[in-house]
Amino acid sequence: MSPLNISLADLIARLDEELPDADDLARISEAQLRNQTLADLGDQLVDHYVGKAKRAGASWSEVGEAIGVSKQAAQQRHAPGPFERFTDLNRHSIVLAQEAARTHKHDFIGTEHILLGLLGEPRGLAYEVLMAKTESEQRIRDAIVEAMPPAGQKALRGHIAFRPESKEALDQASRASADLGHDWVGTEHSLLGLIRIEESPAAQILRNLGFTSDELHETVRTEITRRSAARDT
Repeated sequence: MSPLNISLADLIARLDEELPDADDLARISEAQLRNQTLADLGDQLVDHYVGKAKRAGASWSEVGEAIGVSKQAAQQRHAPGPFERFTDLNRHSIVLAQEAARTHKHDFIGTEHILLGLLGEPRGLAYEVLMAKTESEQRIRDAIVEAMPPAGQKALRGHIAFRPESKEALDQASRASADLGHDWVGTEHSLLGLIRIEESPAAQILRNLGFTSDELHETVRTEITRRSAARDT
């Protein structure tokens, strides 16, 4: 068994169980998608502990030694990036957005993929807010899939770029966090960021589901205040 208590046999059995009718070539494609997702999660795991070590005063030389690379390589790979303040759940939603783009064979990550990623993280506040309003995960998924462009010819390997409107939505997520006086960027802030990009597919989907930017902002603010009060008591 691996340190995560997951074996190769486990991964094979799960893929075979989920794709019982797929041929070998289709299973290769799916295996590659899962390989990329695991790699992305692994990178985020290392980033998490690099960030903790840096905040505790570790030097880049020490971090590089712990990873097994040079100081320069460690700094290039793990220096704070655009997702530095994102919570683990929100980072996972971004991984799911990347996976959604690959699954649909798109060569970009759009706001619709980001929304699908938020829907794929049921532990996040964004999911709770979406479900409280619509009461149907399938309804939201159907609306997202309907808004997506047709699938491409083949799934991309490696990096998939964010569309400009997606980058702006992520920037707006950080601004939404700052507007609310928070020092983290959670799934709830990403949801607010999406609806702020008014002409984006995700914002249109959210409006069609009955959300407005002001209402969503107030819902998030109220829910976080309620949770903070509950923790204090």
